[in-house]
Amino acid sequence: MSTVPAAPRGSPGGEGVALIGVLAVAAWVALAAWSASPYARYVDHPGLADAAAWQALCRSVPAGAIVVPALLHALAWLLMIAAMMLPTVLPLGRLFRRMTRSRPDAGRLLALLVTGYIAAWMGFGVIAHAADALLRDAGARSGWLALHGATVGAAVLALGGAFQFSALKYRCLEACRTPFAFVTARWSGRRPARDAWRIGLGHGLFCVGCCWALMLVMFVVGTASIGWMLALAAVMALEKNASWGRRLSAPVGFGLLAWAAVLALA
Repeated sequence: MSTVPAAPRGSPGGEGVALIGVLAVAAWVALAAWSASPYARYVDHPGLADAAAWQALCRSVPAGAIVVPALLHALAWLLMIAAMMLPTVLPLGRLFRRMTRSRPDAGRLLALLVTGYIAAWMGFGVIAHAADALLRDAGARSGWLALHGATVGAAVLALGGAFQFSALKYRCLEACRTPFAFVTARWSGRRPARDAWRIGLGHGLFCVGCCWALMLVMFVVGTASIGWMLALAAVMALEKNASWGRRLSAPVGFGLLAWAAVLALA
């Protein structure tokens, strides 16, 4: 017989939730320090709207090792996800901590939930970086792309702006905004470790579905921009956690479409 937790009341045992917050802050600090270090090139990702970056591709020659730079880029992406997305999962973590605080393995279950959530975003990162690499490879072979790189950036911004008005955006956003219903529908209590990981993964997939278009903006402006990371993280956190957050999607969509138009015309 499945056990469904009662609606949470009172203050949670907040050690695990506080740890999520500490990890997010630590990720921001690590990214800032890394961006100021001699190894900042592994964090930095030239923006798709940067014409000079596209033209540089035509002059570049692949060289050097592959595995180590790939691992460093993956670590940088992991830090970005921890910095930008962990704050948005705090309501889910707080709720889950309340549900499981009487269990001796509560800390492990919360860690599994967070791991599942990050796994969803890492999967998105692999796909996004692969698509970006293919696009930049095409740019290295195409004189037209080298001269019209800003058009690619404008297209990505337009895609992100249009997605803000889609039914899929609002469906995923609603799932992110109602963590209690999301958890109770997926927690059976019979296999707690599996349930915790699947709740984190499932919530992460809905979060990706809600925010992937906004995250693509980082590929337009450059992934090492701490200012843009803070701005986008704030927008995504407000969308999912503020009482009026759902109404923020349309203005953000109009803003991205206007930005795309200006970039294309410029």
